[in-house]
Formats: sequence, structure tokens, C-alpha cells
Amino acid sequence: MRGMTDPFGSLSLELASTVDRVADELRRAVFDGELESGTPLREVALAESLGVSRSTLREALGVLVAEGIAVREPNRGVSVASPDPESIRDVCRARAVLELAGVRRWAEADESLRDELRDALVAYTTAVREGASYHTLNERHLAFHLGFVQLLDSPRLVAMAETLYAELRLALAQIDRIRRNAHDQAGSHTRLVMMLERGDVDGAATDLGAHLAGAERDILEALALP
Repeated sequence: MRGMTDPFGSLSLELASTVDRVADELRRAVFDGELESGTPLREVALAESLGVSRSTLREALGVLVAEGIAVREPNRGVSVASPDPESIRDVCRARAVLELAGVRRWAEADESLRDELRDALVAYTTAVREGASYHTLNERHLAFHLGFVQLLDSPRLVAMAETLYAELRLALAQIDRIRRNAHDQAGSHTRLVMMLERGDVDGAATDLGAHLAGAERDILEALALP
């Protein structure tokens, strides 16, 4: 009818933004290691702490469950997900294939893509130097590794890598909660890029392969997984 407006338009936008903000805060707490794997995410307590309704909190928890950051179990509610050892191994194998292929393509890659890798390294080392949160360090660390895949100049492969890194974030957050060592990779990653700049692609590939194998081992050992 003429003159009528949608009475729910602004309400849905407001609700969506609130759910997003709650989900962002819960992600931050998980990736900063404040919420350990297995921690129950109680609706009543969280809703009161964040100052939102239980329905809003419930929707935000649904987002985290969909992302694999949390799990919902019958009669037990929602809790922070625990990394699965077989999934971690599979993710590490897959990322190694993609990242090493990117390193091998360094010489043929477009200069703009090489610049993105250099910029990602600067962003990561700057975060280390400035004492950024572990969430920020992990984000920039993984963004640096994504830079290798971007050298392949394939949006599909980059999207695949982003999915793999999303699965790693929870495990990395738990490692940093235990060891607080997210900054330890800055020097070795700088050295790796310097090898590429010198044209030592084979050496860089060997170095990266060893780094990724060590990362897989460290994740499994730090989380006491079989």
C-alpha cells in the first residue's frame, strides 16, 4: 500500500550488527587464548557479561559453531572446539602443497604479488616489534603465509588456503596460550624472503618445508595430541 514502510528493516540491520559484534568478541577471546578449548560457553553468563539478550548471544554462538570455532553437543550446550589431530595433519599437508608451489613460482610471479608478500612480512614483523596481541600476531603470521599462495595468481587456490588457515587459528591460539611464542617466527620468515630476493628459490623451498613440518609437529606436541 502507498505510504507504508517496512517496520522491520532497521530492526534486522541492528540485530545483525549486534550479533556480528558479539561473534567478533567471542572470536577475539578464543584466538587470544582467553577461552581454552573445551570451555563451556554458557548463554546466561555470556549474555549478562556482554550486555545482550540470550537470543542475540545464541545467534552469535551459532556463527562460531558454523565456523568450527565452537561445537554444540546434545544436553551439553556449546563449548570452544578442541583441535582434532587428524584434521591438523591434513591441513598441514594441504597448506604445504600450496605454499611450496607458490615459493617455486617466485621468479615468474607478477611483481605486485611479490610486493604483497613483502608487505605482509613488514606487517607481521611490525606487529611483533610493537607487542601486538597474539590474535593479531597469528592473523598477520597467517597472512604472510597466504602471501606464498598468492604468488600462484589463482583466486581459487587462495580461497582454499584461507579455508585451511581458518582451521589452524584455533590450534595456534591454544599454542600461544601455552607457550606464548607467536613472535619466534619473525626472524626465520625474514630470512626466508631474503633467500627469495637473492634468487635462492630451492633453498627457500627447503627452508619453508622444514618450517611447515616443524609447525605441524609443534602444534600436535603443544596440544598433547597423539
